Amino acid sequence: MAPERATAAGARSDRATTISLAEAYRHCEAVTRMQAANFYWGIRLLPGPRRRAMCAVYAFARRIDDIGDGKLAREHKLSALDAQARVLARLAEGDGTDPVIVALADAHAHFPLPPDALPALIEGVRMDVEGVRYETFEELVPYCRRVAGAIGRACLAIFALREGARTERAHADALADDLGVALQLTNILRDMREDAENGRVYLPAEDLRRFGVIAAGQEGEAARAIVQRAGAARAADHAPVPGDWVRELVGFEARRAQRWFDRGITLARLLDRTSAACVLAMAGIYRRLLARIAADPERALCERARLPAGEKALVAAGSVLAGVARRG
Repeated sequence: MAPERATAAGARSDRATTISLAEAYRHCEAVTRMQAANFYWGIRLLPGPRRRAMCAVYAFARRIDDIGDGKLAREHKLSALDAQARVLARLAEGDGTDPVIVALADAHAHFPLPPDALPALIEGVRMDVEGVRYETFEELVPYCRRVAGAIGRACLAIFALREGARTERAHADALADDLGVALQLTNILRDMREDAENGRVYLPAEDLRRFGVIAAGQEGEAARAIVQRAGAARAADHAPVPGDWVRELVGFEARRAQRWFDRGITLARLLDRTSAACVLAMAGIYRRLLARIAADPERALCERARLPAGEKALVAAGSVLAGVARRG
């Protein structure tokens, strides 16, 4: 991407405050390297223009997530989300002083993003701020599609389809959505304790009752029950308690996430070599993370599950080879 100065309509003409595209993309890549510990291993496999566009999308998504996870009062968070929605609606006008918007506007100009994707992310985070709870898995899926599937559909606009791939774009979008649901379910399991400490519970109430986390009518006590169990597991040095709900619940949800991975990962068959490698790397890292959580749920409840950098590198390298094998 040539480091030419952004010239979007409406950008301020003051050269002292307007930043260049090169500066804007460098900022977004730095955010992605620092914050997207798992995703960047896949993103870095893309050619320059696509990699930079992906980083712009991620940097904007990170901004929205940070609003939802921040310390502002509820009404201020909702106001900030409204402001970002207005920025998206005027993306073509740009803001020459905001590196994320400069980069995102340029990315959109080169890889037209679905008009509903990033607004859907904002609506998903709005659900977080409003404290929406989920009775059934069918109620949870739309949330997952908003906060993760929508990003998958935005990324699909940046990826390149494999030459000769015959598919309806709607089918590819559906697979990207499915993969997003799998990734978000993994996030939910990884962050179960941290979310509960902040009063958030994403797992369906029907599952929490089924595995004895809560009794009927005690849905409001779910976060406390999870935090208490995490404390007990930590005190017992992660040792499982006979008959405890942790292993059964996590195993059940992990198997569910795996089924969504199995469907969503077929998206790679429709993509060109580098795009397929990116998808396979990101999904492969998350699948290993899911397997680690399922193998030791007590530890995962006490501390955030992570993969070492060396293991991520191996997954990324294997994804490159798999992407090459998919040509033709």
